Amino acid sequence: MISETTPYIDRLRLSGLRPTKQRLTICKILFDGKETFHFTIDNLKKRIEKNTKSKISLATVYNTVHAFKKNGYLKEISLQGNKTFFDTNSKNHHHFYDEKTGDLIDIKNEDILVSKIPSAPKGKKIIDIEVTISLDNNYHNQKK
Repeated sequence: MISETTPYIDRLRLSGLRPTKQRLTICKILFDGKETFHFTIDNLKKRIEKNTKSKISLATVYNTVHAFKKNGYLKEISLQGNKTFFDTNSKNHHHFYDEKTGDLIDIKNEDILVSKIPSAPKGKKIIDIEVTISLDNNYHNQKK
């Protein structure tokens, strides 16, 4: 068990967190899979409770996720309407957002060409550009 959790213990400690059983469970869910995924804090809490069949504090999930985001292990994606997702793929990339289902779908960087970028305000520099494209599922029902 210790050898399985050692990378998670290190990740938690580097994030300024004590490696508790609940935080190790959060790590396993976030970082054990081969596929990256998007989630909200509430989604992750429900997933943890379903997998462990026990309750976990929303504050524990929130604080752990935000500590991982601060250290670059997770990416935060804020959408209009105050919906915040987190992504286990922390590399820069773009997204489709399905407004009906609430799903985020990755878009490869090379599939988006960004041009005609305005200059940054005085004293600032652009450090990143991310595109989120909102989708409408009712398009096929519209008359042409």
